[in-house]
Amino acid sequence: MFSVRRSACSAIASLSLVGATALLGIPASASADTVDCGSVSTGSPAGPAFGSPAGPAFGSLSRPDLGSQSAKTENSPYLCAETGDIVDVRIGDVRATQPSVGYDQVYYKLGRYSLGKDSINKKFDDWCEANGQGEAKSASATATLTDPSTFTCKIAVGKETASSKAEMKTVVVGPRGALYLTDGHHTLTSFYETSGGGANVPLRLRVVGNLSSLSESRFWTEMAANKWVWTRDAENNPVIPQTLPKNLALAGFQDDKYRSLAYFSRDIGFSSTGIAFQEFYWGAWIRDSSSVDLHSWNTGDFASYLDTVKAVTKAQTLLPGSAVVNGNSTAKDLGVLSSWNDGKSESKGEFAKLSTPYSDSKPGKLAYALAYKATL
Repeated sequence: MFSVRRSACSAIASLSLVGATALLGIPASASADTVDCGSVSTGSPAGPAFGSPAGPAFGSLSRPDLGSQSAKTENSPYLCAETGDIVDVRIGDVRATQPSVGYDQVYYKLGRYSLGKDSINKKFDDWCEANGQGEAKSASATATLTDPSTFTCKIAVGKETASSKAEMKTVVVGPRGALYLTDGHHTLTSFYETSGGGANVPLRLRVVGNLSSLSESRFWTEMAANKWVWTRDAENNPVIPQTLPKNLALAGFQDDKYRSLAYFSRDIGFSSTGIAFQEFYWGAWIRDSSSVDLHSWNTGDFASYLDTVKAVTKAQTLLPGSAVVNGNSTAKDLGVLSSWNDGKSESKGEFAKLSTPYSDSKPGKLAYALAYKATL
């Protein structure tokens, strides 16, 4: 079902020049090299399960040691991946396409993973979902994300549904076969930072485009045209692609607190529409709009944070659908709800879930985020 076409993709000598200019942050002016992808199919890149007796272990695509520039430029197994293919990755080898994340969103996940009250640790649910396999089915007492044989998912590899595959995180193949994450920065960064995680966590990602034949400068032009890259920092200043984080470690990202505020506002003031960088658009509106007074917002205080979410989402649902939120995107484009909390009272719906304190048996996202922050 999930086939990745490969060949003896051979890179020619000028790749070393392209790699050198990239390392210096200088866009390459020449076109990247053409590779012969042939028509050899390797079958499912993951096999029945990572490391299972029935299938090859993670790394079955003969992924080289990507620690060296020569390996990146000459032996990448991703050069011939096609749109729709599923590829095995080590998350430490995936590059970012945005300069910031909402730290509090990551802190929610890390709090849920380390201070959680779930019967099966939520990080295994999140991994299974991101791998196209639904929720976690079981996990041993010593299970870790770096060893998927220590836990199981409800949907077996090869039995995925259209809806489960839709939840997979996505990448674009860039020059020299490098992988650029286009969706899933907060999730993969959480995998990177959590106990038992790190750069060696294996995961399958879905390819949404292969631009490996383009020069560095044309690659970033196409990425921008397809809205696969976000080039504004946390204060709305432009950034150049060469300064984007080279991996997904949290320390490499700026903290966009407005992006976090938008995340906690989801399904109270707006719903997900699938638009790329949707919550960055809302975060920019929160930061730049005079619709909400943020002077009293205390990001370390539960009551203050919750009141700010309420004020933001109330302001969102007062917007007409035609109101421009950011750029050319209107409130309707960005999923604004017609009524606050989807028409439910404060004691019900998503706002009630968010309001649940950590002392409850099922704490809300905000409570987990602040509980984790208190440990730092």
